Amino acid sequence: MRVTADQTFPIRLELNGRAREALAEPRTQLCDFLRHDLGATGVHVGCEHGVCGACTVLVDGVAMRSCLMLAVQGHERRIETVESLADDDTLSDLQQAFRRHHALQCGFCTAGILMSCVDFLERVPNPDETQVRDMLSGHLCRCTGYTGIVQAVLEVAAQRQTNKGVKQ
Repeated sequence: MRVTADQTFPIRLELNGRAREALAEPRTQLCDFLRHDLGATGVHVGCEHGVCGACTVLVDGVAMRSCLMLAVQGHERRIETVESLADDDTLSDLQQAFRRHHALQCGFCTAGILMSCVDFLERVPNPDETQVRDMLSGHLCRCTGYTGIVQAVLEVAAQRQTNKGVKQ
């Protein structure tokens, strides 16, 4: 089949737990599709080269740079953005820890960092500081110096371990 750049294709996906569908051109980046076509404005577009991490979302539970994916690659996938973290008006434990530790200032990078942290804590439930800093090396934050972010992630990991009854 020959595809031209101005054709549109229906993209069906699950966004933050809801089935969604919209048309997209084959050249449309996933980040732009999520923001402009589906209204997920928590997805921020920074560098468009996968370097800054601001556009990070979870695709089938794995942190991915949405600027490096085409919208058509999101077809029939489960995508979670920062909007999925809060329950109604209650921030998630990770978001609350970011607030307590002043882990954000301008906030542009925060959504992507939070989504990477969600994936990271799922894979590494009891990280040390070096592991957290290594995970954060894929994100650019010009404001915080990362210390508050590291403290927030370590606090949440420790609290989750305590809640599971795991001794530190």
